[in-house]
Amino acid sequence: MTNQQTWDELYLSRDQLFSGAPNGVLVTEVTDLPPGQALDVGCGEGADALWLARLGWLVTAADISRVALQRAAAADTTGRVAWTRSDLTATPPPAGAFDLVSAQYFPLQHQPDHTALRGLLAAVAPGGTLLIASHDPADLPPDRDHGFDPNDYYLPADIARFLDDNWTVQVHETRPRTAPAPAGTHHAHDIVLRAQRLR
Repeated sequence: MTNQQTWDELYLSRDQLFSGAPNGVLVTEVTDLPPGQALDVGCGEGADALWLARLGWLVTAADISRVALQRAAAADTTGRVAWTRSDLTATPPPAGAFDLVSAQYFPLQHQPDHTALRGLLAAVAPGGTLLIASHDPADLPPDRDHGFDPNDYYLPADIARFLDDNWTVQVHETRPRTAPAPAGTHHAHDIVLRAQRLR
């Protein structure tokens, strides 16, 4: 089964997979930024992208799931979002094109050459912001029998190590979630990385 099929089936398993509210980290960190071009990585059913659009951003909302994108587009009355089916592990976004690259709980698997991660970092325009939010693995139960190991995925600390002197890290911290954890999960804390590309 392909990654797209896996995500499509997950979305089809419920009428609505996520809350419909924008992620708290995004709201906290982006509200005061001047609107520009944004990339919403792993946009799902579109709550973050629609919130950004209502603030005046022009948003490229990318997801691998056609089902999620169809739901998101059906709710879009802004005309400011380009809903894009994309596998960012296979095709990088345009380089230097975005004033904001937001990846909220996006499960990006480690790659030996780090191509997908490098592509995301390169997508941030000079002066632009990278915003990464991840669940804190410390909140997860020790049982790994469910087939998910957070060590298989980039965490904000891993990403921060790729930021050279062209970047300044503005936030890198663990903080309590602003919303209750999704049903059936143990997520109580977020790890947040916010950085600005200087040049």
